Amino acid sequence: MNSQYHHKPVLIKESIENLITDQNGIYVDATFGGGGHSYSILKKLGKKAILIALDQDKESIKNNLIKDKRFHLFHNNFIHIRDILNQNRIDKISGILADLGISSLQMDNPTRGFSNQSNGILDMRMNQESFYSAKNVLNECSKQELFHIFYEYGEFKNARRIAEKILKKRFKKNITTTLDLVHIFFIKGSFKKRKRFFARLFQSIRIEVNNEINVLKNFLLESAKILLPGGRIAIISYHSIEDRIIKCFFKKGIIINKINFKTIPFKMIHKKVIKPSFQEIINNPRSRSAKLRIAEKT
Repeated sequence: MNSQYHHKPVLIKESIENLITDQNGIYVDATFGGGGHSYSILKKLGKKAILIALDQDKESIKNNLIKDKRFHLFHNNFIHIRDILNQNRIDKISGILADLGISSLQMDNPTRGFSNQSNGILDMRMNQESFYSAKNVLNECSKQELFHIFYEYGEFKNARRIAEKILKKRFKKNITTTLDLVHIFFIKGSFKKRKRFFARLFQSIRIEVNNEINVLKNFLLESAKILLPGGRIAIISYHSIEDRIIKCFFKKGIIINKINFKTIPFKMIHKKVIKPSFQEIINNPRSRSAKLRIAEKT
C-alpha cells in the first residue's frame, strides 16, 4: 500500500480513532478525495476487514495510489452508497466516514473553477460528467433563484442585491470565468472581509451546482439504515449549514422538521463538536473551519 496521497487529510487522528469499533469490520470512506483518510483507516484495520471508498470525481479515482486487497474504490456519489453495497452483496457495515470539503486536487486546479484565487472557467462540478455548472447557475437562474442560492447557501443578508448585480452584469456579457464573477463586486473593508465574502459567494454557487444539501440529507437517512448497531458515522463539515443538519439528525433523527424514524437512530459520541487543534491549523490552514461530529447507531 503506497503511503502517498494528494492532500492533507483533516482531523485524521480524531476521526479514525472514533470511527473504528471492529478491526475486521466493513467500513466506507464516502468521500475518497486524495485518499488520506482511506489510507489511515486501512492502517488501523485487520486482515479480514473491507474498506469501500466512493468519489464522484474521476480525477480522484485516476490518482488513487492505494494498492490493497482490502480496498475497493468506486466512481459514484455517496448518495448511492446503498446501491454500491448491494452490488457487492453487503447488507450492513461497521462505520462510515465522510469529509464534505473540497479536496486539494479540486481547489488547486484553476480549470475546475472552485477557487477565487486564480482565474479559470466557472465550473465547480465535483462530477465532471454532470451538465450543470457554475456558468449555468450565473447565466441562467432567475433573480429569485439566485436570491435563494445566496440567501440559503451563502447566508447573505443582502442576497437580493448580489443577485441584482449578477443580472446586471450578464445582461451585458455572459459570466464565464472566476475573475468575471469576482470583478462584479467591490467589497469595502479589510482583506479578511473581502476574503470571507468571496468564500461564501463561491460556496453558495458550488452547493447549488452539486446539489450538496439534498445529497447530504439523503446520505444521512441512508446511513441510519446500513450501519450495524454499535457502528459509527464520522462526518467532517466546513460550514454552518451542513453542521446544523448533521447535528440535528444525530441528536433528534430529524431532517427538515420532520420525524424520519420512530426512535432516534443515533447517540452522539461527543457532546461538543471536535475542531482542529491550533497546530493542525498552522500546518494546514484549510482545516480551520472543519467540524467533526461522530455518532453511534443505537
